Amino acid sequence: MISSKAVYVDNDGNHSNSERPPRFYEPISESQPTLPPREDIPYDSREGYGVNKVAAERVLLDSGQPVSVLRPSKIHGRAARPAREWMWVKRALDGRKRVFLAHRGEGGDHTTAATNIAALVETCARLPAARVLNSADPDAPNGVDIARTIAKRFDLDWEEVLLDGPPIGNVGRHAWDRYPPVVLDTSAAHALGYSPVGNYAATVGEEIDWLVKAATSPASSVNPAEKDAFFAGLFDYAAEDRLVLQG
Repeated sequence: MISSKAVYVDNDGNHSNSERPPRFYEPISESQPTLPPREDIPYDSREGYGVNKVAAERVLLDSGQPVSVLRPSKIHGRAARPAREWMWVKRALDGRKRVFLAHRGEGGDHTTAATNIAALVETCARLPAARVLNSADPDAPNGVDIARTIAKRFDLDWEEVLLDGPPIGNVGRHAWDRYPPVVLDTSAAHALGYSPVGNYAATVGEEIDWLVKAATSPASSVNPAEKDAFFAGLFDYAAEDRLVLQG
């Protein structure tokens, strides 16, 4: 079962979709407390996503079957929904010369390549058992690492505007801005003999190529910026330019 890191709660009961972001000060292991299971809230709502995931986990783990529950973090890969990297790919295609990053780009939310999930699924299939495993890339890039990885893919040298604090309006906001960073402990997966396909930089290229093709091919019907509300406000170039002019 593909579950989610969103099931975890911090010491104050906050989670990935709560009004107050969670604060985890060390890598999250599978023993970290989770949300209570609930099925009376729509699963596709902000408040219902994590609790429904926990409910599904419980059903499967209590079944007596050798079910492996995998908890990934920010998934990336071809056809991802949302394709979070689009916020940097579009900026590159639009010829922007600067990137703005809140918290000096030090915020991070562990990335998980779809190909690494597949590798872990293969490992679990060889050793069937009832278990819960975190699934994440072997590195844990922060915001500035991700922006630089994508810039390198385009052979760009962006000027990095590193804001000392939170976003100013939408300026500096990005999809991985969790501070302190959220990192998953994947030692349990490795103990099974799991070997990741590659780190973030080595695995994100297929998604970037797909995004570029989707944005530049007249025949493509897939453009993640057109209808996905996830990206609203992330391309406020006028606000960025005003901030630069203000010094």
